[in-house]
Amino acid sequence: MTTVWKALGALCVGLFITLLDQSLVAVALPQITEDLGASVNQAVWVSAIYLLTFAVPLLVTGRLGDRFGQRNVYLVGMAVFTLAATACAFAPTIEWLIFARAVQGLGASLLNPQPLSVINRIFPATKRGAAMGVWSAVASSSGLFGPVVGGLLVGWISWRSVFFLYIPFGLLAFILVALWVPKLPTAVSRIDPASAALSLIAVLAIVVTLQQGPELGWPLWLFGVLAAGLVALAVFIWLQHRAQRRGQDALVPPKLFSFNNFRWGAISVSTLGFAVYSMNLPIMLYLQLGAGLSAQAAGLLMLPMAAVSVVSAPLLGRLTDRLPPGRISKFGLTSMMTSMALFAILIATEVPVGWLAIPLVFQGAANAMSWSANSAISMRQLPPELVGAGSGVYNTSRQVGAVVGAAALGAMMQINLQFFEFSVAMGLSLVLHVVVLGIGLFAVSHFRQDLLQKEPAA
Repeated sequence: MTTVWKALGALCVGLFITLLDQSLVAVALPQITEDLGASVNQAVWVSAIYLLTFAVPLLVTGRLGDRFGQRNVYLVGMAVFTLAATACAFAPTIEWLIFARAVQGLGASLLNPQPLSVINRIFPATKRGAAMGVWSAVASSSGLFGPVVGGLLVGWISWRSVFFLYIPFGLLAFILVALWVPKLPTAVSRIDPASAALSLIAVLAIVVTLQQGPELGWPLWLFGVLAAGLVALAVFIWLQHRAQRRGQDALVPPKLFSFNNFRWGAISVSTLGFAVYSMNLPIMLYLQLGAGLSAQAAGLLMLPMAAVSVVSAPLLGRLTDRLPPGRISKFGLTSMMTSMALFAILIATEVPVGWLAIPLVFQGAANAMSWSANSAISMRQLPPELVGAGSGVYNTSRQVGAVVGAAALGAMMQINLQFFEFSVAMGLSLVLHVVVLGIGLFAVSHFRQDLLQKEPAA
């Protein structure tokens, strides 16, 4: 195994466990509620606070890699994540657990943008599709394995075992990255503290509004929070343009969006985050409440999707380096729209659950085609001094898309339940995903040729 592939493997261990968390811990919430005497709202915050502290700082943490080195920031993030997971495993109260989860999310935010940056700095452009295939197989499969692994751990041991699982993997990731990932030159001299603060305020306000709006019933004050976030965003954008005019290092350089494929790729990955990270909710509800399956059986039913995605992504990633930009992505988005439409029809008509294997396989293949190609093509043109900022923007687009998807899907399900019986309501809610993925398909149709010359193989 060559040096660059060993480095990628080391980075993917940490990436997998931080993304696995988003679906893994959700399975443990009922037992956490009972064991720690928590309210439903407190239990929800065990997941919500992780997502907040994970998503909100991504613009800053991506740029921190450019400033202090991707390897160094990854190692700090992995240490924080693993120590916080240990604190979660021994949490005596729900308040302790929520605080530790906030710290754990911050650790995940520090390390999560770094693999994408490192890939774009150590692999030649003509080999990045294959590397992105591995990266996307890890990223996309993590959410699919979460319900299965979580169900088994919680059912066989206890909710604390979920957090104990992170400790050996966190230590392994730390050691392998320290050994195998090279120290890369830093690309920026400073990070503007005003820009960093405004980016945190803007993303926090937008994410909190979208994440908590459905649960709180959209009170008027929440729109005030959103307005404050939009004002902070406007000032933030002005500061970035001013920094670029003065020749200073911007936190999110406007020059990023002059790259055609990055601009359209950021849009398309937000639609992927919207669809993929929220699709399990109506499907799992239907399988358990509509079809009467146990949580473990419902989770195991999702394994074909994960298996197809993991096996196919590296192979399809290599094709991304050989085919015109957008071809794999267009097939992927079209396949994903097809799978969502099939889910909607089959669930609404209450067919035997075995028929769901068809859209599950479609979805696995669609994941493999969509994520790796989109990442490779979006980031491939960026120069070294922009990859950290680009990674932060790209990951933020994905996470904000996921938050918007969860909020929009929740609202759609509630509306549908007012007019239709349960199975029909769950099925029709996925029509929303077909529409949003259509926007993603439009975006990837604008990808342009970006491999103008051959580079030496890694």
